[in-house]
Amino acid sequence: MSENKEMNEKIEVAEEGCTGVIQIADDVVSSIAALAVTEVDGVSMLAGNIPNEMVAKLGKRNLAKVIKVTMEEQTINMDISIVVKFGFNVVEVSKAVQERVKQALLNMTGLTVKTVNVKVSGIDLGE
Repeated sequence: MSENKEMNEKIEVAEEGCTGVIQIADDVVSSIAALAVTEVDGVSMLAGNIPNEMVAKLGKRNLAKVIKVTMEEQTINMDISIVVKFGFNVVEVSKAVQERVKQALLNMTGLTVKTVNVKVSGIDLGE
């Protein structure tokens, strides 16, 4: 794949000794990341007003719209926007999101995540 190319359809995973090509749709990567984000304590919702309870029920295409995934030399770069619950430390929640997303993608796909940029777009006051 070309450097710094936004993934439109799939990621190809190439390993030595493999008998064929493994392709992972970018929607799958976005879905895994979104589900990982919702597991972090202190995250109220993904940007775009998608509450944690709705992430598992939404289609993959909707999740792909709120998480930007790009590929650079066999590593993934992501941009994720979240809303943090009031009373939680914004920096700690953001770091937990970064770590949880990296681990989830590594465990489920074997892909290396280079960067997870977290944008806190709001605070949920629980009104």
